[in-house]
Amino acid sequence: MIRMTTSLLAVCLYVAMAMSSLANAAAVQLPDFTQIVASSSPAVVKIIVEQKRVRGDQPQMDPREIPEPLRRFFQYRGSPQQPQRAQMSMGSGFIISHDGYIVTNNHVVEGADSVLVRLSDRREYDAEIVGTDPRSDLALLRIEAKQLPILPLAEAGELDVGEWVLAIGSPFGLDYSVSAGIVSAKGRSLPTQNNENYVPFIQTDVAINPGNSGGPLFNLDGEVVGVNSQIFTRSGGSIGLSFAIPVSIVRNVVEQLKDDGRVTRGWLGVTIQNIDKNLAESFGLDRPRGALISSLAPDGPAANSGLKAGDVITSFNGEQVENSSHLPHIVGLMKPGTEAPVTVIRNRKEKTLDVEVGGLDADDSYALSNRNSGSSEGGRLGLVVETVPGEVLERMGISGAVIVRKVVSGSAAAEAGIVSGDLITLIDSSPIDSERSFDKAVKKLKSNSSVPVRLIRRGSPLFIGLKLQE
Repeated sequence: MIRMTTSLLAVCLYVAMAMSSLANAAAVQLPDFTQIVASSSPAVVKIIVEQKRVRGDQPQMDPREIPEPLRRFFQYRGSPQQPQRAQMSMGSGFIISHDGYIVTNNHVVEGADSVLVRLSDRREYDAEIVGTDPRSDLALLRIEAKQLPILPLAEAGELDVGEWVLAIGSPFGLDYSVSAGIVSAKGRSLPTQNNENYVPFIQTDVAINPGNSGGPLFNLDGEVVGVNSQIFTRSGGSIGLSFAIPVSIVRNVVEQLKDDGRVTRGWLGVTIQNIDKNLAESFGLDRPRGALISSLAPDGPAANSGLKAGDVITSFNGEQVENSSHLPHIVGLMKPGTEAPVTVIRNRKEKTLDVEVGGLDADDSYALSNRNSGSSEGGRLGLVVETVPGEVLERMGISGAVIVRKVVSGSAAAEAGIVSGDLITLIDSSPIDSERSFDKAVKKLKSNSSVPVRLIRRGSPLFIGLKLQE
C-alpha cells in the first residue's frame, strides 16, 4: 500500500512538473510589449474635436398662444435667437515628424470647428488641418511645436497573417490604453457609401473601440503598420473585428496631403464586377478570378487604351488580380500618367495592352467602383425580346440593345437570373442592337456551352453567365 502511494505521488509530481514546464515554455514564446509601449506612447496623441451646432430640436412657441398677462414678460423680435451648443468628440493620432505633423482619421476631424491635440505629458496644442482624404479615411494635422517624438512607419508588404500587433489609443476617453492581438486577414474590402473601394484593410482581433480611431497599429519592432479606422460591432464595443488602413496607403496619402493638401489617385474609368463559376466557364477561365469590365467611362483611360466591356482583367502592372475588389487597390496607388501593362481575357484568349492610368482628384465624382426577338416560346434561351427605340438608347447613352419582355420559366435565361426589363447589349462576343442581331447571336451558340451575357439592369451594367443545357 505504501509503495503504491509513493508511486502515485511520484506520478503526480512528474505531471505537475511537466505542466509547469509547458506553461513556462508558452510564456517564453509570448511577446513582451512593455518596451514598445514605453518607447512609442509619447508619440501617440489624443485628439479633441469641437463642432458648433445650432440647437433646433426645441419647439418654438407662437407669441399669440401666450396669455396676455404673461406676454409682456416675453420680448419677441421676430424668431427668437437659437442658442448654440458645442459638440465634443475624441479620437487618437500619432506624430510622424519632429516639426508637428500628425496622422489621424478623416472621420475624427470631419466638420470640426476646432481641433485640440493633447500629448502624453499633458501638453496641449491647437491643430491645423493640413488636408483630408475621405476615400481612405485619413487626415493630416499639424501643431506648432519642435523636437517632438515620432513613430517610424514600417516598410510596406512586411506584415503577415498571424503576426502579433499592438494598438495604443484613447478608447471611450481612457487615455493611452494598450491592446494587442494578431492579424486576422489582409486585403479586406469595405466599400464606402459611394461604393468606392481604395483601401485593402488589415483585419485584426485587437480590441479597438470608439476613441481608438486614428491611432497607430504596431508590429513587434515598434513600427507603425496601420492606422486603426473601423470596427464591426453589434454592441458599440469590440467583438474582435477591427480594421486598419495599411501603411502603404498611409505613406501615399500623407505625402500628397503634405505637398498639395489634396490627394490624386490612379483611375481607370471602368465599372467592374466579380467572376462567379458560370461566368468563369463562359469566359474560358480555369476558375473564378479577375475583374470583369461591365462598362467604361466615355473617353476614360481604359476606353482610350483599348480596353472593352467584357474584358476580364487578370493582371495589372505585374500584380495578379484575383477578384474585382483587388483592382482598385492596385490602381489607386499608382501615379496618374503612369503606363502599366494589363493582361485581359478577351474572346477566351489572353491579350496584353498598355494602359495609361488617369487621375482621380479628391473632389471628382467618378470612381473605379465595384458592383457587386424571340418567338412566343422564347427560343433557345427562353426569352421574348424587343428592339429598344432609338430615343431611349440616346437617353441612356448606349448604341443598341433589346429589352426582355418575357422570361420562360425553367429556361436557360431564367436559370441564369435574367428578368423582364433587362436590356441585353452583348451575347458572347456579338453586339446586340436589334431582334435580328439577337436571333443571329443565339443561333450561333453551341449546345452545352456557357456564354457571357451583358445586361443593363436599372441603369447599371453587369455580366451574367448563361449555360445552354440542350
